[in-house]
Amino acid sequence: MTKITAHIGAANYRTEIRSATNTIISDEPESAGGIDLGFSPYELLASSLAACTCITLRMYANRKGWELKDVKVEVYFEEETQENTTKITRTIELFGNLGQDQKDRLLNIANKCPIHKILSNTIEVKSELK
Repeated sequence: MTKITAHIGAANYRTEIRSATNTIISDEPESAGGIDLGFSPYELLASSLAACTCITLRMYANRKGWELKDVKVEVYFEEETQENTTKITRTIELFGNLGQDQKDRLLNIANKCPIHKILSNTIEVKSELK
């Protein structure tokens, strides 16, 4: 099980986020009352999908010995409040000496990255006071 700890003090809205070995800062943009010291929570979620996609494609291409030079992933969120859904669009650019069959396979692999699977399946969030 992965454990992440977030802590916010009195300052709007700087939040320190820690894993076992790393620390990052999240904040809100100035337009939302923050001071824009780090990624917003929406940006962190989008970053998780983008990073996982890049890492998954790099691992797969390396194992296959494919000439994948670079991967660029962009993630967009669109909230549909009336439908109570969130639409996520991910665009993937692949650079290197790759045939169309390899590109098609990499797109299929991108859809199997762990974060994509989490976001595509039913999610249950349980909250408890300590």
